[in-house]
Amino acid sequence: MGVFTLEPDSGIRQSGSDRKNFFAKKKNESRGEPFCFVSRNRRIEVKQICSLFAVLGGARVTRASDRVGRSRTFLKTVLAGRHHQHARPEPDWHCVHYPSHNSPRLGIFGVPLVIVVTAVCRGQNASPMPTAESEPIVITATRFDIPLDQSPASVSIVTSQDFEEKQIERVADALREVPGLSVIQSGTPGQLTSVFTRGLRSEHTQVLLDGIPINQGLAGQMNFADFTVEDIDRVEVARGPQSTLYGPRALAGAIQIFTKRGDGDPVSMLSVEGGSYGTFREAFESEGKIGVFDYSLGLSRLDTDYARPNNQYRLTNAITDVGWSPDTTLRIGSLITYSLADTGNPNTIFDAKPLDNFLTERWLIGPHIDWQPVEWWSQHLIVSYDHERQVNDPNQDGFVGPTRALFERTQVDYQNDLHATSWLTVTSGFFFSNVDTEQERPFVSQEFGPQPRLIGDHTQETGVFAELTIKPTPELILVSGGRFDHFNQFGDVWTWREAASYLIRKTDTTLHASVATGFSPPTSQDKIFRFNPNPSQSLPPLEPEKCLGWDAGIEQRLWDKRVTIGATYFHNDLSNLIGITGLFETLNLGSARTQGIETELRATPIDDLTLLATYTYLDGEKTSAADINQLKGARLPRRPRNEVYASASYLWCKKLRTTVEAKWVNAREELNFGGPNFDIEDYSFVNFAAEYEINPHLSVFGRIDNLTNEHYSEVFGFPALGRAAYGGLKLRF
Repeated sequence: MGVFTLEPDSGIRQSGSDRKNFFAKKKNESRGEPFCFVSRNRRIEVKQICSLFAVLGGARVTRASDRVGRSRTFLKTVLAGRHHQHARPEPDWHCVHYPSHNSPRLGIFGVPLVIVVTAVCRGQNASPMPTAESEPIVITATRFDIPLDQSPASVSIVTSQDFEEKQIERVADALREVPGLSVIQSGTPGQLTSVFTRGLRSEHTQVLLDGIPINQGLAGQMNFADFTVEDIDRVEVARGPQSTLYGPRALAGAIQIFTKRGDGDPVSMLSVEGGSYGTFREAFESEGKIGVFDYSLGLSRLDTDYARPNNQYRLTNAITDVGWSPDTTLRIGSLITYSLADTGNPNTIFDAKPLDNFLTERWLIGPHIDWQPVEWWSQHLIVSYDHERQVNDPNQDGFVGPTRALFERTQVDYQNDLHATSWLTVTSGFFFSNVDTEQERPFVSQEFGPQPRLIGDHTQETGVFAELTIKPTPELILVSGGRFDHFNQFGDVWTWREAASYLIRKTDTTLHASVATGFSPPTSQDKIFRFNPNPSQSLPPLEPEKCLGWDAGIEQRLWDKRVTIGATYFHNDLSNLIGITGLFETLNLGSARTQGIETELRATPIDDLTLLATYTYLDGEKTSAADINQLKGARLPRRPRNEVYASASYLWCKKLRTTVEAKWVNAREELNFGGPNFDIEDYSFVNFAAEYEINPHLSVFGRIDNLTNEHYSEVFGFPALGRAAYGGLKLRF
């Protein structure tokens, strides 16, 4: 497991008395002075006075100066643990606060009111002005720690503080503000939810939980529908091909989700809320350290009935990370998760299904070991097993009937970090995966000839990788890596990566660039449901889809790091895409191109006010004629040409936090099989959230989603929810 290491600094510190919060007191009683450090995009203060509430939406009212903003390269290791690399004091990640764009936001219509009231509130409890502090360390860009302002990867982060302030309950909603990502939900929460990175398909993004790949199902993609934020510390997004570091499915990028790590005296929080559509939600979190044992725990339950018939949703989630650290060089722990979702499937408004239902059960166990015998050498091992069961009964598909799908996977990930000299680090490791999928269809129709009632697939992968990180000068970092993967069904795959970053200290400017290859193997669904119009002749084996991608960008920090502006250009050429011929043969014959620009603006113009704006321009085009799904030159379906996100947040008189966020999506097309695409409507939505801290133990919160009651669909024919209001209480102890 990798390490995210922070250096102590003498920047601004805030005493526990400056924030009347129960968790703050508990943390301050068990720890000394806080660490302070700076994000490459904005100031970060790691204080001993914040804690577990950050993970629950609106868990605690926080100050703008207590938050950390997302950074382009602020990415911790994808390995499960956060055992630190160089025997330096490990910071308390549950006390990270984010003072910038990730905080609850106040919309532009609220800014005049902020200006009027600011003087009064600041007079009651003045706050120190932000000052420059030292840069933090990032891990995932290279799988070991390097200065954040010199990371070569294009990365964003969403933190538990963001979940709290915007009252985010699902990881998918947290990703909507990240440039370069498109979140596509098939109707209401609980339905299939996919993420497209830089215009590539959802199965082209590798999703990891504490270093464990969790893309599942027959399609090899990650369904974010049921993934809630309990016990989640942060979500980090690395854009561009990452297969050299993280293997299959990472040809578009990697999304890494980190759980919390217990530290200090045990603390807990209970949240209860209710609202529109008969919604009731309960959540509980606890974390702490008792002697040599640490733990973190998150539990939640959701019951709701959405607007359409057969749109009910029942979700139970549990997640925990436990560990044993006999000394500072060793931690042995395990991640355990469980999820049970019972979801009505209303289908499209053109073909409604009043009875169709999905029951999905998932669980995972991931033991891990982090060992650093000496300062210059560390080793990390993860062994995981996960299981998914999905029952579609009743299934109103008249041909297939009720089904039961099973997915089982065993994985091993080992990483060795050798800091050979002050200017050279060698990172190497191996990966093993064994996947079994099957689907039972006992009532499948035999009307058109014999159909198997049990279908399945077995995939086994072994991979090794190595990467050199060279630092010829203090400002320049060069990265070069390669990977070899062997699969039981289609042989060998090689990938490589070259990247660099340069920090101009005089102007506080970072230049970064990378070029890499990536791959995505055929999914079980591709292989199982492959059509062969001439059964007497075998089709050639399907091969991995491939990508050559590059990007280049700049990030400029201004006004003592209170304003950050960044822009990145990206380009991807995809080949070997799986498609169908005019005879409906399934073959590797497609190609596509995506290119675009990602921009971000983050600012803290005054204390307690944070602003964020992101914009993504995407041009995605099919470049082959052999695949008949679309015409050559057609735009890739459901990929918006323009996406704009803006948010603002303000803390009034140190008690009331208000947040406004808005998103606008433009120029989308839907697939029209074999013919020209057709346009689908643009849409926008506005969300508002507020929370008031009554005392250190109790707060009340409320929010309105889709404030303007916009009628829209992210997927044609699957309407999103209209205006909805929710409110509740948070109890901390």
